[in-house]
Amino acid sequence: MLTYPCDITIKVFGVASPEFKAAVLQIIRQHRPDLSDEAVEARPSENGKYLALSITVHVDSKEEIDRIYQDLSTEKHVIMAL
Repeated sequence: MLTYPCDITIKVFGVASPEFKAAVLQIIRQHRPDLSDEAVEARPSENGKYLALSITVHVDSKEEIDRIYQDLSTEKHVIMAL
C-alpha cells in the first residue's frame, strides 16, 4: 500500500530506438513536467535490440499513476510497462 504523495519507479520496455525513448519521456512529462534527466535510467538488452527504461517519478495519487500507465499502454513503441 502506497501513501501519497510518493516516488515510484516505472519500468518501460521497447525496441531500442530514439523514437521509443522520446515517446516514453514525452508521455511521462505530460503528467510530470518536472521530470529530471537524472530520474531516467536506460539499460539495453544483451544483444542491444531492446531497451529498458526505469523512470522514477513523484506522484500525488493512484489516479495519476493509472493515467500514466494508460497513456504508456497506448503508445505503439511500448512493449510493456510495469
